[in-house]
Amino acid sequence: MSDTADLDSYYPSTCPFCTIASAFPCASSTSASTTLSSAVPSEEAADPTRVDPNAFVLLSAPEVLAFLDILPMTRGHVLVASRTHRKKVADLEGAEASEVGFWLPLLARTVAKVTGVTDYNIVQNNGPRAAQVIPHVHFHIIPRPASLPQVAHKSWTMFGRGQRDELDDEDGAKLAREMRGVLREEVGRVEGRGRGRGKL
Repeated sequence: MSDTADLDSYYPSTCPFCTIASAFPCASSTSASTTLSSAVPSEEAADPTRVDPNAFVLLSAPEVLAFLDILPMTRGHVLVASRTHRKKVADLEGAEASEVGFWLPLLARTVAKVTGVTDYNIVQNNGPRAAQVIPHVHFHIIPRPASLPQVAHKSWTMFGRGQRDELDDEDGAKLAREMRGVLREEVGRVEGRGRGRGKL
């Protein structure tokens, strides 16, 4: 695909991540600032049926959202996206990039604790030639279970349609609820240390 190719047919007509961002506003939209813990939505605020298909949201911060991938490569596959529509990492502004960097380690620890899988990939694609399907900046946190890649390749295939199954709504709701609980604990530790960022 050339740089001048028309991407309208490659990308979806509307951005599903922008739809999720609109349906799950940040707490700071009604206050001057928000605490870290308020960025993890309550059960009521995280109602997955606010959008179609359902969205299992873990985090709704001023600049960042996190939610379960609805076509996960493995159980616990999480997407971490910018709230504002940005196509590529190079398009992120300072505050957005900073907040993504702040939340990624907390979300990675959350995924590892909930799934019991301590090895994981963090993958980020920019543009259609780099396997970016949704033209909105997002990072994949993909737990890698105990089995090892085939010795011949010594690496996992990052993406492939044959490897992905639809997320079951019941399992998604249960998994997201557990992840929000663990993420609240991770945030509590950050706030308890009085370091980093007590407020967003």
